[in-house]
Amino acid sequence: MCRVMNYSKFLYEQSKREREARKAQKQIEVKELRLRPKTDDHHIGFKLKQARKFIEKGHKVRIRVLFRGRERSHPEIGQELLMKVAEELSDIAVVEQKPVFEGRDMSMVLAPDTDKKKKK
Repeated sequence: MCRVMNYSKFLYEQSKREREARKAQKQIEVKELRLRPKTDDHHIGFKLKQARKFIEKGHKVRIRVLFRGRERSHPEIGQELLMKVAEELSDIAVVEQKPVFEGRDMSMVLAPDTDKKKKK
């Protein structure tokens, strides 16, 4: 069986369907939170609340500890801070990238834990 049709119209409609399919896909963004080694506990709590919101929406979160001056000689403080944050968010997130020192800052990526979402 054959169908007589306008080929350019067919191509246009096909590309339109592909665009709609791409638009319907879920976009995962990487949100970033910045901390310092001497950040106060209250401020860290506020940032954790923001990170929790982002993770619950399905976004990944990069937590970055910025070092200045002599703080760079104590990277263990930043690592402790990042591990504390990971532990606080372990109920809804999993560490995707372990803490890594990059230039002046140390960062870690947390991703939503899909296994825990399925169990609920």
